[in-house]
Amino acid sequence: MVWYVIRTKPKHEIKTSELLKDFGMEVYCPVITEVRQWSDRKKKVSVPLFNSYIFVRSTEKNRKEVFNAPGVIGFLNWLGKPAIAREEEINEIMSWLNNDYLSNYKIQEIKEGDRVTFSKGNIKSEEAIVQEVGKRKVKLFLPEIGWLLTADISEIR
Repeated sequence: MVWYVIRTKPKHEIKTSELLKDFGMEVYCPVITEVRQWSDRKKKVSVPLFNSYIFVRSTEKNRKEVFNAPGVIGFLNWLGKPAIAREEEINEIMSWLNNDYLSNYKIQEIKEGDRVTFSKGNIKSEEAIVQEVGKRKVKLFLPEIGWLLTADISEIR
């Protein structure tokens, strides 16, 4: 069984993952908590880490069962085949979201275009390219999997 990357309708990631779980599939929809401002209040809400993408663990034979959920658009393709996320990549995303080791990192004077290498975790020695640096977030491009990761760095400075 492998993790397939599924494209969903916009703003349907969480609902689609819940429907697929109800169908008995193993689904992972990484979410983060953000504070949203309305005119009369602030509220913490859970939002997907990757807009319009979820992960489904399935066999090649059963992978088309994802189309039973109405929010599924299709598979993310890479080189003409359905994209597969490695188990260690899924575990690394889970670790990031659980802050398993982020307290050990110290970021100093990074700028756009810098190449950084992870020194710990399941993607140890993997290289990322800094795309954008803000006061509280940094965007990293992971060329091996073709993803742009936005990480909150306010707690690790």
